[in-house]
Amino acid sequence: MRPIRVAVVGAGPAGIYAADILTKEYEAASVDVFDRLPAPYGLVRYGVAPDHPRIKEIIKALRNVLSKDAIRFVGNVDFGTDVKLEDLRQFYDAVVFATGAIFDRDLDIPGIDLEGSFGAADFVSWFDGHPDYPRDWPLTATSVAVLGAGNVALDVARMLAKPADEQLGTEIADNVYQGLKANQATDVHVFARRGPAQIKFSPMELRELSHSPSVDVVVQEEDFQIDDAGQAAIQKTKSVRLVVDTLLKYAEAEPTGAPHRIHIHMCHNPVEVLGEDGKVVALRTERTELDGTGNAVGTGEFVDTPVQAVYRAVGYRSSPLPEVPFDDTDHVIPNAGGRVLDLDGQHVPGTYCTGWVKRGPVGLIGHTKSDAAETISNLIADLESTPAPEQTDPEAVLRHLADRGVDFTTWDDWVRLDAHEVSLGEAAGRERIKVVPREDMIQHSRG
Repeated sequence: MRPIRVAVVGAGPAGIYAADILTKEYEAASVDVFDRLPAPYGLVRYGVAPDHPRIKEIIKALRNVLSKDAIRFVGNVDFGTDVKLEDLRQFYDAVVFATGAIFDRDLDIPGIDLEGSFGAADFVSWFDGHPDYPRDWPLTATSVAVLGAGNVALDVARMLAKPADEQLGTEIADNVYQGLKANQATDVHVFARRGPAQIKFSPMELRELSHSPSVDVVVQEEDFQIDDAGQAAIQKTKSVRLVVDTLLKYAEAEPTGAPHRIHIHMCHNPVEVLGEDGKVVALRTERTELDGTGNAVGTGEFVDTPVQAVYRAVGYRSSPLPEVPFDDTDHVIPNAGGRVLDLDGQHVPGTYCTGWVKRGPVGLIGHTKSDAAETISNLIADLESTPAPEQTDPEAVLRHLADRGVDFTTWDDWVRLDAHEVSLGEAAGRERIKVVPREDMIQHSRG
Protein backbone atom coordinates (compact mmCIF):
# COMPACT_ATOMS: atom_id res chain seq x y z
CA MET A 1 0.00 0.00 0.00
CA ARG A 2 1.74 3.13 -1.18
CA PRO A 3 0.73 6.37 0.54
CA ILE A 4 -1.76 8.35 -1.52
CA ARG A 5 -3.26 11.80 -1.23
CA VAL A 6 -6.75 12.55 -2.56
CA ALA A 7 -8.59 15.85 -2.95
CA VAL A 8 -12.36 15.92 -2.48
CA VAL A 9 -14.09 19.02 -3.87
CA GLY A 10 -17.24 19.58 -1.84
CA ALA A 11 -17.68 19.26 1.94
CA GLY A 12 -21.29 18.09 2.04
CA PRO A 13 -22.33 14.55 3.01
CA ALA A 14 -21.25 13.11 -0.37
CA GLY A 15 -17.71 14.44 -0.09
CA ILE A 16 -17.35 13.63 3.59
CA TYR A 17 -18.63 10.07 3.13
CA ALA A 18 -16.16 9.60 0.28
CA ALA A 19 -13.29 10.78 2.50
CA ASP A 20 -14.42 8.52 5.34
CA ILE A 21 -14.77 5.41 3.18
CA LEU A 22 -11.42 5.98 1.46
CA THR A 23 -9.48 6.36 4.72
CA LYS A 24 -11.15 3.20 6.09
CA GLU A 25 -10.63 1.10 2.96
CA TYR A 26 -7.12 2.36 2.22
CA GLU A 27 -5.17 2.99 5.40
CA ALA A 28 -2.32 4.78 3.61
CA ALA A 29 -4.66 7.47 2.27
CA SER A 30 -4.91 11.06 3.42
CA VAL A 31 -7.67 13.34 2.15
CA ASP A 32 -8.12 17.09 1.84
CA VAL A 33 -11.80 18.10 1.63
CA PHE A 34 -12.21 21.49 -0.08
CA ASP A 35 -15.29 23.67 -0.05
CA ARG A 36 -16.18 27.00 -1.62
CA LEU A 37 -17.73 28.15 1.67
CA PRO A 38 -15.80 28.76 4.90
CA ALA A 39 -17.98 26.17 6.71
CA PRO A 40 -18.51 22.45 5.97
CA TYR A 41 -21.62 20.22 5.69
CA GLY A 42 -23.15 21.53 2.45
CA LEU A 43 -26.89 20.99 2.10
CA VAL A 44 -27.20 19.59 5.63
CA ARG A 45 -26.28 23.05 6.86
CA TYR A 46 -27.79 25.12 4.06
CA GLY A 47 -30.55 22.92 2.61
CA VAL A 48 -32.39 21.40 5.57
CA ALA A 49 -35.12 23.51 7.15
CA PRO A 50 -34.15 24.83 10.61
CA ASP A 51 -37.17 23.16 12.23
CA HIS A 52 -35.82 19.73 11.24
CA PRO A 53 -33.18 19.15 13.92
CA ARG A 54 -33.57 15.38 13.58
CA ILE A 55 -32.16 15.49 10.04
CA LYS A 56 -29.46 17.96 11.06
CA GLU A 57 -28.28 15.45 13.68
CA ILE A 58 -26.26 13.86 10.90
CA ILE A 59 -23.82 16.73 11.35
CA LYS A 60 -22.52 14.97 14.49
CA ALA A 61 -21.42 11.98 12.41
CA LEU A 62 -19.97 14.21 9.69
CA ARG A 63 -18.05 16.18 12.31
CA ASN A 64 -16.49 12.96 13.62
CA VAL A 65 -15.26 12.17 10.13
CA LEU A 66 -13.74 15.60 9.54
CA SER A 67 -12.01 15.36 12.93
CA LYS A 68 -9.99 12.32 11.81
CA ASP A 69 -6.22 12.80 11.53
CA ALA A 70 -6.17 11.48 7.97
CA ILE A 71 -8.74 14.04 6.78
CA ARG A 72 -8.22 17.79 6.51
CA PHE A 73 -10.89 20.43 5.85
CA VAL A 74 -9.89 23.40 3.66
CA GLY A 75 -12.68 25.95 3.30
CA ASN A 76 -13.27 29.21 1.42
CA VAL A 77 -11.59 27.78 -1.67
CA ASP A 78 -13.46 28.19 -4.95
CA PHE A 79 -12.58 25.46 -7.45
CA GLY A 80 -11.86 27.01 -10.83
CA THR A 81 -11.00 30.38 -9.34
CA ASP A 82 -8.74 29.81 -6.33
CA VAL A 83 -7.47 26.44 -7.47
CA LYS A 84 -7.66 24.65 -10.82
CA LEU A 85 -7.73 20.98 -11.75
CA GLU A 86 -4.20 21.20 -13.12
CA ASP A 87 -3.10 22.59 -9.74
CA LEU A 88 -4.71 19.74 -7.81
CA ARG A 89 -3.04 17.18 -10.07
CA GLN A 90 0.34 18.44 -8.81
CA PHE A 91 -0.54 17.58 -5.21
CA TYR A 92 -2.93 14.60 -5.33
CA ASP A 93 -3.16 11.10 -6.77
CA ALA A 94 -6.85 11.62 -7.50
CA VAL A 95 -9.59 14.24 -7.33
CA VAL A 96 -13.20 13.44 -6.35
CA PHE A 97 -15.90 15.97 -7.24
CA ALA A 98 -18.81 16.07 -4.78
CA THR A 99 -20.25 19.51 -5.45
CA GLY A 100 -23.90 18.47 -5.17
CA ALA A 101 -26.88 20.23 -6.73
CA ILE A 102 -27.88 23.57 -5.25
CA PHE A 103 -29.70 25.36 -8.06
CA ASP A 104 -33.35 25.22 -9.15
CA ARG A 105 -34.36 23.34 -12.24
CA ASP A 106 -36.11 25.49 -14.81
CA LEU A 107 -39.86 25.32 -15.41
CA ASP A 108 -40.77 26.39 -18.92
CA ILE A 109 -44.26 27.85 -18.61
CA PRO A 110 -45.46 31.36 -19.55
CA GLY A 111 -45.07 33.96 -16.80
CA ILE A 112 -42.52 32.03 -14.74
CA ASP A 113 -40.17 35.06 -14.87
CA LEU A 114 -42.69 37.55 -13.48
CA GLU A 115 -41.88 39.53 -10.35
CA GLY A 116 -42.97 37.40 -7.42
CA SER A 117 -41.88 34.11 -9.02
CA PHE A 118 -39.05 32.37 -7.16
CA GLY A 119 -37.04 29.17 -7.13
CA ALA A 120 -37.59 27.04 -4.04
CA ALA A 121 -33.85 26.32 -3.77
CA ASP A 122 -33.16 30.06 -3.51
CA PHE A 123 -35.77 30.44 -0.78
CA VAL A 124 -34.38 27.45 1.11
CA SER A 125 -30.88 28.95 0.93
CA TRP A 126 -32.26 32.21 2.31
CA PHE A 127 -34.05 30.69 5.29
CA ASP A 128 -31.00 28.52 6.02
CA GLY A 129 -28.71 31.56 6.18
CA HIS A 130 -26.57 30.75 3.15
CA PRO A 131 -23.90 33.49 2.92
CA ASP A 132 -24.36 33.92 -0.85
CA TYR A 133 -27.96 35.05 -0.48
CA PRO A 134 -29.40 38.40 0.63
CA ARG A 135 -30.42 38.87 4.23
CA ASP A 136 -33.93 40.00 3.23
CA TRP A 137 -36.68 38.21 1.33
CA PRO A 138 -39.94 39.70 -0.02
CA LEU A 139 -42.78 38.13 1.99
CA THR A 140 -45.66 40.47 1.20
CA ALA A 141 -47.91 37.95 -0.60
CA THR A 142 -51.00 36.85 1.30
CA SER A 143 -51.64 33.93 -1.04
CA VAL A 144 -48.78 31.82 -2.40
CA ALA A 145 -48.46 28.93 -4.85
CA VAL A 146 -45.83 26.19 -4.45
CA LEU A 147 -45.29 24.02 -7.52
CA GLY A 148 -44.01 20.53 -6.77
CA ALA A 149 -44.84 17.21 -5.16
CA GLY A 150 -41.75 16.54 -3.05
CA ASN A 151 -40.41 17.31 0.40
CA VAL A 152 -38.83 20.59 -0.70
CA ALA A 153 -42.30 21.83 -1.65
CA LEU A 154 -43.51 20.86 1.84
CA ASP A 155 -40.57 22.66 3.46
CA VAL A 156 -41.39 25.84 1.55
CA ALA A 157 -45.10 25.59 2.37
CA ARG A 158 -44.46 24.91 6.05
CA MET A 159 -41.97 27.76 6.43
CA LEU A 160 -44.41 30.17 4.76
CA ALA A 161 -47.41 29.02 6.81
CA LYS A 162 -45.97 28.42 10.27
CA PRO A 163 -45.67 31.55 12.50
CA ALA A 164 -42.10 32.71 13.04
CA ASP A 165 -42.35 32.43 16.83
CA GLU A 166 -42.74 28.67 16.47
CA GLN A 167 -39.22 28.65 15.00
CA LEU A 168 -37.59 30.18 18.07
CA GLY A 169 -36.54 26.78 19.41
CA THR A 170 -34.55 26.09 16.25
CA GLU A 171 -31.22 27.33 14.88
CA ILE A 172 -32.92 29.83 12.59
CA ALA A 173 -30.83 32.91 11.79
CA ASP A 174 -32.08 36.09 13.41
CA ASN A 175 -32.55 37.98 10.14
CA VAL A 176 -34.63 35.05 8.83
CA TYR A 177 -36.75 35.04 11.97
CA GLN A 178 -37.38 38.77 11.56
CA GLY A 179 -38.26 38.25 7.91
CA LEU A 180 -40.70 35.44 8.63
CA LYS A 181 -42.23 37.43 11.46
CA ALA A 182 -43.24 40.05 8.89
CA ASN A 183 -44.54 37.37 6.49
CA GLN A 184 -48.09 38.17 5.36
CA ALA A 185 -49.02 34.79 3.87
CA THR A 186 -52.26 33.24 5.14
CA ASP A 187 -52.88 30.71 2.37
CA VAL A 188 -50.25 28.49 0.75
CA HIS A 189 -51.36 26.35 -2.20
CA VAL A 190 -49.26 23.29 -3.10
CA PHE A 191 -49.88 21.89 -6.60
CA ALA A 192 -49.12 18.34 -7.71
CA ARG A 193 -49.67 17.11 -11.27
CA ARG A 194 -50.68 13.56 -10.30
CA GLY A 195 -52.68 11.84 -7.56
CA PRO A 196 -52.13 10.85 -3.92
CA ALA A 197 -50.46 7.52 -4.74
CA GLN A 198 -47.89 9.19 -7.03
CA ILE A 199 -47.04 12.16 -4.84
CA LYS A 200 -43.43 12.13 -3.57
CA PHE A 201 -43.94 13.43 -0.03
CA SER A 202 -42.46 11.35 2.77
CA PRO A 203 -45.07 10.32 5.40
CA MET A 204 -43.33 12.10 8.27
CA GLU A 205 -42.97 15.38 6.38
CA LEU A 206 -46.61 15.27 5.32
CA ARG A 207 -47.90 14.58 8.85
CA GLU A 208 -45.72 17.38 10.17
CA LEU A 209 -47.80 19.99 8.33
CA SER A 210 -50.56 19.65 10.91
CA HIS A 211 -48.30 19.87 13.97
CA SER A 212 -48.67 23.64 14.15
CA PRO A 213 -51.86 24.79 15.94
CA SER A 214 -51.80 27.84 13.68
CA VAL A 215 -52.13 25.84 10.45
CA ASP A 216 -55.02 23.94 8.87
CA VAL A 217 -54.21 21.51 6.06
CA VAL A 218 -56.90 21.51 3.39
CA VAL A 219 -57.35 18.72 0.82
CA GLN A 220 -60.32 18.63 -1.56
CA GLU A 221 -61.94 15.20 -1.90
CA GLU A 222 -62.50 15.77 -5.64
CA ASP A 223 -58.70 15.82 -6.03
CA PHE A 224 -58.52 12.21 -4.83
CA GLN A 225 -57.87 10.02 -7.86
CA ILE A 226 -56.43 6.54 -7.41
CA ASP A 227 -56.04 4.44 -10.55
CA ASP A 228 -54.95 0.82 -10.93
CA ALA A 229 -51.28 1.74 -10.74
CA GLY A 230 -52.00 3.74 -7.58
CA GLN A 231 -53.81 0.83 -5.95
CA ALA A 232 -50.87 -1.44 -6.73
CA ALA A 233 -48.44 1.07 -5.23
CA ILE A 234 -50.55 1.38 -2.06
CA GLN A 235 -50.61 -2.38 -1.59
CA LYS A 236 -46.92 -2.80 -2.34
CA THR A 237 -45.26 0.11 -0.54
CA LYS A 238 -45.89 1.10 3.07
CA SER A 239 -44.74 4.71 2.62
CA VAL A 240 -47.21 5.23 -0.24
CA ARG A 241 -50.01 3.80 1.89
CA LEU A 242 -49.12 6.12 4.78
CA VAL A 243 -49.06 9.17 2.50
CA VAL A 244 -52.46 8.32 1.01
CA ASP A 245 -53.93 7.68 4.48
CA THR A 246 -52.61 11.03 5.74
CA LEU A 247 -54.01 12.92 2.76
CA LEU A 248 -57.37 11.22 3.26
CA LYS A 249 -57.42 12.26 6.92
CA TYR A 250 -56.72 15.84 5.88
CA ALA A 251 -59.57 15.67 3.37
CA GLU A 252 -61.98 14.39 6.04
CA ALA A 253 -60.90 16.78 8.81
CA GLU A 254 -63.05 19.74 9.78
CA PRO A 255 -61.23 23.10 9.62
CA THR A 256 -60.24 24.44 13.03
CA GLY A 257 -60.35 28.07 11.99
CA ALA A 258 -56.57 28.39 12.23
CA PRO A 259 -55.21 31.69 10.86
CA HIS A 260 -53.03 29.94 8.25
CA ARG A 261 -53.91 27.26 5.71
CA ILE A 262 -51.92 24.91 3.49
CA HIS A 263 -54.01 23.73 0.54
CA ILE A 264 -52.80 20.58 -1.24
CA HIS A 265 -54.13 20.42 -4.80
CA MET A 266 -53.63 17.09 -6.56
CA CYS A 267 -54.24 16.38 -10.26
CA HIS A 268 -53.52 20.03 -11.10
CA ASN A 269 -50.83 20.73 -13.69
CA PRO A 270 -49.41 24.31 -13.63
CA VAL A 271 -49.56 25.72 -17.16
CA GLU A 272 -49.14 29.50 -16.74
CA VAL A 273 -48.31 32.18 -14.19
CA LEU A 274 -50.65 35.09 -14.77
CA GLY A 275 -49.50 38.66 -14.23
CA GLU A 276 -50.46 42.30 -14.26
CA ASP A 277 -47.97 45.17 -14.50
CA GLY A 278 -45.18 42.60 -14.53
CA LYS A 279 -46.19 41.02 -11.20
CA VAL A 280 -47.73 37.66 -10.31
CA VAL A 281 -51.50 37.79 -9.76
CA ALA A 282 -52.61 34.16 -10.26
CA LEU A 283 -51.59 30.63 -11.19
CA ARG A 284 -53.43 28.79 -13.97
CA THR A 285 -53.58 25.01 -13.69
CA GLU A 286 -55.15 22.35 -15.86
CA ARG A 287 -57.05 19.61 -14.11
CA THR A 288 -55.64 16.19 -14.97
CA GLU A 289 -56.90 12.65 -14.75
CA LEU A 290 -54.93 9.48 -14.21
CA ASP A 291 -54.72 7.06 -17.14
CA GLY A 292 -54.43 3.80 -15.19
CA THR A 293 -50.64 3.61 -15.42
CA GLY A 294 -49.93 6.34 -12.86
CA ASN A 295 -49.46 9.01 -15.51
CA ALA A 296 -51.69 12.07 -15.81
CA VAL A 297 -53.30 13.55 -18.90
CA GLY A 298 -54.94 16.93 -19.29
CA THR A 299 -58.73 17.29 -19.23
CA GLY A 300 -58.96 20.71 -20.87
CA GLU A 301 -60.47 22.20 -17.70
CA PHE A 302 -58.49 25.14 -16.34
CA VAL A 303 -58.52 26.72 -12.88
CA ASP A 304 -57.12 30.14 -11.93
CA THR A 305 -55.98 30.49 -8.30
CA PRO A 306 -55.30 34.08 -7.16
CA VAL A 307 -51.77 34.31 -5.71
CA GLN A 308 -49.17 37.03 -5.44
CA ALA A 309 -46.11 34.75 -5.35
CA VAL A 310 -45.09 31.47 -6.93
CA TYR A 311 -42.32 29.11 -5.75
CA ARG A 312 -41.21 26.35 -8.12
CA ALA A 313 -40.00 23.25 -6.29
CA VAL A 314 -39.52 21.05 -9.34
CA GLY A 315 -36.07 19.75 -8.50
CA TYR A 316 -32.44 20.73 -8.08
CA ARG A 317 -29.70 20.75 -10.67
CA SER A 318 -25.92 20.72 -10.57
CA SER A 319 -23.77 23.30 -12.32
CA PRO A 320 -20.71 22.68 -14.50
CA LEU A 321 -17.19 22.90 -13.10
CA PRO A 322 -14.25 24.42 -14.99
CA GLU A 323 -12.13 21.86 -16.87
CA VAL A 324 -14.53 19.03 -15.94
CA PRO A 325 -16.83 17.31 -18.48
CA PHE A 326 -20.52 18.06 -17.91
CA ASP A 327 -23.82 16.78 -19.29
CA ASP A 328 -25.95 19.89 -19.86
CA THR A 329 -29.09 17.82 -20.40
CA ASP A 330 -29.05 15.74 -17.22
CA HIS A 331 -26.98 18.29 -15.27
CA VAL A 332 -24.43 15.72 -14.06
CA ILE A 333 -20.78 14.89 -14.60
CA PRO A 334 -20.75 12.02 -17.14
CA ASN A 335 -19.34 8.99 -15.37
CA ALA A 336 -19.19 5.23 -15.13
CA GLY A 337 -19.41 4.12 -11.53
CA GLY A 338 -17.97 7.45 -10.45
CA ARG A 339 -15.15 7.50 -12.99
CA VAL A 340 -15.37 10.83 -14.87
CA LEU A 341 -15.76 10.31 -18.62
CA ASP A 342 -14.69 12.59 -21.45
CA LEU A 343 -16.64 13.29 -24.66
CA ASP A 344 -15.42 9.98 -26.14
CA GLY A 345 -16.63 8.02 -23.11
CA GLN A 346 -13.09 7.45 -21.82
CA HIS A 347 -12.11 7.80 -18.17
CA VAL A 348 -10.32 11.06 -17.44
CA PRO A 349 -7.40 9.68 -15.41
CA GLY A 350 -7.40 10.51 -11.72
CA THR A 351 -10.85 12.16 -11.69
CA TYR A 352 -13.99 10.85 -10.00
CA CYS A 353 -17.36 12.08 -8.80
CA THR A 354 -19.96 11.16 -6.21
CA GLY A 355 -23.29 12.36 -4.85
CA TRP A 356 -25.88 14.39 -6.74
CA VAL A 357 -23.37 15.72 -9.27
CA LYS A 358 -22.79 12.05 -10.16
CA ARG A 359 -26.32 10.61 -10.22
CA GLY A 360 -28.65 13.61 -10.17
CA PRO A 361 -30.68 15.01 -7.25
CA VAL A 362 -32.42 11.80 -6.24
CA GLY A 363 -32.42 9.83 -3.02
CA LEU A 364 -32.04 10.76 0.61
CA ILE A 365 -28.82 11.54 2.47
CA GLY A 366 -28.38 7.88 3.37
CA HIS A 367 -28.20 6.87 -0.30
CA THR A 368 -25.10 9.02 -0.64
CA LYS A 369 -23.02 6.58 1.41
CA SER A 370 -23.49 3.61 -0.93
CA ASP A 371 -22.93 5.95 -3.87
CA ALA A 372 -19.59 7.08 -2.40
CA ALA A 373 -18.61 3.45 -1.73
CA GLU A 374 -18.92 2.66 -5.45
CA THR A 375 -16.80 5.64 -6.45
CA ILE A 376 -14.07 4.93 -3.89
CA SER A 377 -13.95 1.25 -4.84
CA ASN A 378 -13.19 2.22 -8.43
CA LEU A 379 -10.66 4.85 -7.34
CA ILE A 380 -8.74 2.26 -5.32
CA ALA A 381 -8.90 -0.25 -8.18
CA ASP A 382 -7.31 2.33 -10.49
CA LEU A 383 -4.36 3.16 -8.22
CA GLU A 384 -1.94 0.73 -9.86
CA SER A 385 -2.20 2.65 -13.11
CA THR A 386 -2.34 6.10 -11.48
CA PRO A 387 0.98 7.99 -11.41
CA ALA A 388 2.04 9.64 -8.18
CA PRO A 389 1.74 13.46 -8.01
CA GLU A 390 4.74 15.73 -8.44
CA GLN A 391 4.53 17.07 -4.86
CA THR A 392 3.76 14.83 -1.91
CA ASP A 393 4.31 17.29 0.94
CA PRO A 394 0.85 17.83 2.55
CA GLU A 395 1.71 21.47 3.25
CA ALA A 396 2.59 22.24 -0.37
CA VAL A 397 -1.02 22.79 -1.42
CA LEU A 398 -1.59 25.18 1.49
CA ARG A 399 1.50 27.15 0.51
CA HIS A 400 0.18 27.24 -3.04
CA LEU A 401 -3.15 28.69 -1.86
CA ALA A 402 -1.44 31.21 0.38
CA ASP A 403 0.82 32.33 -2.47
CA ARG A 404 -2.31 32.97 -4.55
CA GLY A 405 -3.75 35.11 -1.75
CA VAL A 406 -6.52 32.65 -0.87
CA ASP A 407 -7.82 33.27 2.65
CA PHE A 408 -8.67 29.62 3.28
CA THR A 409 -10.17 28.28 6.51
CA THR A 410 -9.12 25.18 8.41
CA TRP A 411 -10.90 22.73 10.71
CA ASP A 412 -9.70 24.68 13.75
CA ASP A 413 -11.16 27.85 12.20
CA TRP A 414 -14.51 26.10 11.74
CA VAL A 415 -14.51 24.88 15.35
CA ARG A 416 -14.10 28.49 16.52
CA LEU A 417 -16.83 29.72 14.18
CA ASP A 418 -19.19 26.98 15.36
CA ALA A 419 -18.55 27.91 18.99
CA HIS A 420 -19.27 31.56 18.14
CA GLU A 421 -22.60 30.64 16.54
CA VAL A 422 -23.59 28.54 19.52
CA SER A 423 -22.69 31.37 21.90
CA LEU A 424 -24.97 33.72 19.96
CA GLY A 425 -27.81 31.25 20.31
CA GLU A 426 -27.18 30.78 24.03
CA ALA A 427 -27.13 34.54 24.55
CA ALA A 428 -30.55 34.75 22.89
CA GLY A 429 -31.89 31.77 24.81
CA ARG A 430 -31.94 29.70 21.63
CA GLU A 431 -30.02 26.78 20.21
CA ARG A 432 -28.02 28.76 17.68
CA ILE A 433 -28.08 31.88 15.53
CA LYS A 434 -26.05 31.57 12.36
CA VAL A 435 -23.58 34.20 11.30
CA VAL A 436 -24.64 34.87 7.72
CA PRO A 437 -22.22 37.23 5.90
CA ARG A 438 -19.14 35.48 4.55
CA GLU A 439 -16.85 38.20 5.86
CA ASP A 440 -18.23 37.68 9.39
CA MET A 441 -17.68 33.94 9.07
CA ILE A 442 -14.02 34.46 8.20
CA GLN A 443 -13.54 37.05 10.96
CA HIS A 444 -14.98 34.89 13.73
CA SER A 445 -13.27 31.73 12.51
CA ARG A 446 -9.98 33.53 13.14
CA GLY A 447 -11.01 34.07 16.76
